[in-house]
Amino acid sequence: MPVLALMPPITLEEMKAVKLMKRNDTKYVTNFNTLCELLQLAHKAGYFVQDINGNRVGHYHTLYWDIPEDHHYFLIHEQKRKPRIKVRCREYVDSNIGFLEIKRKDNHGKTHKHRVKVPVDLNSLEASAHTREDFLTEELQLTFNQLIPTVSNRFCRITLVNSGHTERVTIDFELSFHNYENHSRQQMPGIVIIELKRDGRTASPMPGILRTLRIKPSGFSKYVIGSAKTNPDLRANLLKKRLRYYDKVLSKQ
Repeated sequence: MPVLALMPPITLEEMKAVKLMKRNDTKYVTNFNTLCELLQLAHKAGYFVQDINGNRVGHYHTLYWDIPEDHHYFLIHEQKRKPRIKVRCREYVDSNIGFLEIKRKDNHGKTHKHRVKVPVDLNSLEASAHTREDFLTEELQLTFNQLIPTVSNRFCRITLVNSGHTERVTIDFELSFHNYENHSRQQMPGIVIIELKRDGRTASPMPGILRTLRIKPSGFSKYVIGSAKTNPDLRANLLKKRLRYYDKVLSKQ
């Protein structure tokens, strides 16, 4: 994507001022061809692109845990109930940094993320997370013995920041999933997940850009979709309509 080289950079250090740990999130789903048009418009609107050691496309690896009985967290997310929780360990591959994270969405739709840094074990995100079980116990009154690792994903990410440094736009693509229970693997090539993250109702040109490209808000949980696509034993009736929508988005490439 040549346009990325034309956009002004923002460093990882500068990104610390755009944490948005309590924020409003809106997700959108599109395809790879439309992404190229979106980046052109974002460049014209003055967006910065995150740059880490000359790399403007980051690589991520994430592992999720759940309560074994009928996959409690999965069912809550699949049914869109609130409040809801995710337990995950994420590796920022390019910067060799890892975090154990507890992510909550409250009844008002606000996302709250608490996390603690963990040493990166290149062979096992599970081992990385277990080094900070104290954090899990403090946040959720649980231990890892009460949870099971369920599904992991890998993806590429472009991160844009507006000129006022009041919002982030993450753009994820090249998704792949690995199920820890049955060892099945699935890929979703061509699908692109855009997430607009901002404090409250901060003014932003991005919703207008998305409307211009006819990209509509659409939920996409990597945890839920990855679980459903790799584990046919999960009850996922409420996802069928959404999965058909994603197929329709891909058909427009």
